[in-house]
Amino acid sequence: MDETEFWELVDTTREAVEGDPEDHADLLVERLVQLDPDAVLDFARHFEARYNRAYRWDLWGAAWVLLDGVSDDAFDFFRCWLIGQGREVFEGAMHDPDGLADLLDDFDEDLDGDGEELGYAADEAYEQLTGVVAPDLGIPPASPEPEGTPLDFENESVLAERYPRLWERFRD
Repeated sequence: MDETEFWELVDTTREAVEGDPEDHADLLVERLVQLDPDAVLDFARHFEARYNRAYRWDLWGAAWVLLDGVSDDAFDFFRCWLIGQGREVFEGAMHDPDGLADLLDDFDEDLDGDGEELGYAADEAYEQLTGVVAPDLGIPPASPEPEGTPLDFENESVLAERYPRLWERFRD
């Protein structure tokens, strides 16, 4: 599975369930079990590489603004959700986290921002196909600390200055 096929699978499954993260994960598992185990592992590698790439302070700050606070675990789930939003939103956020204000049509902090189940979809599909736990993907782990410069998430003026479009749209 190449990168284009990865994103097509993410997009078609998200669109089919109208963006609901839990339904998205369920449908993704259904589609992945139709593939061979090696393709599922390829999908998992693409997902994990993007998940690790998104471990950045500036994205954590954007998540903090969107969700009005984000713990370590919640940021993990946010990164899964961000991947689930598709290539345009993911790459746009990687380029400019404040740009999420323009990239997201709607955002309901009670429904959106938590894609925990998406993070397990490939593992679940692999186990259903093979009866065993997925092997190590051979992807280097994310660094212990997010990339970039830490932000004072508790300081609203810092967040409003760093993420003016997100702050105006989702916090004012």
